Amino acid sequence: MFTLVSFNLNDMKKSACFPGSFDPFTKGHEDIIRKGLGLFDEIVIAVGINSTKNYLFPLEKRLQHIKSCFQDEPKIRVITYQKLTVEMCKDEGCNYILRGLRDVKDFNYEVPIALMNRDMTEIETVFLVPDTSLFAINATIIREIYKNGGKIDKYVTNFDQLVN
Repeated sequence: MFTLVSFNLNDMKKSACFPGSFDPFTKGHEDIIRKGLGLFDEIVIAVGINSTKNYLFPLEKRLQHIKSCFQDEPKIRVITYQKLTVEMCKDEGCNYILRGLRDVKDFNYEVPIALMNRDMTEIETVFLVPDTSLFAINATIIREIYKNGGKIDKYVTNFDQLVN
């Protein structure tokens, strides 16, 4: 069911895509990216655009916010896309997809997608686990807190970049 991913120094450039809507980009997302920086030569944070989804934060604000979190990190690129994730990965030269797993619910959701992606393209998915202090952070919950007047800056780095 799982494939051991070998990181041979003689392999080609190791580029990973970290896809999502990031509405908003949380400290949990940031933790996965920072952990991934030690594994990959480049990480492409790919903000998916779904015309049928109602986002809380506008696309440009989400992009600006994510870029502000990694402004001094040359191994990070931030893009948008509107196609199959594996097609975007091929277009961007990414040979891995990076995903975070917090719990069994994430596992049950993510693994079938990873298997289909690998079947379609041979692009492997690498799963990382965030710091345990970040397990409860979930973008859906964060949106609800914000919509109901709660403070979310504890869960979102550079929150002011998102709302100003």
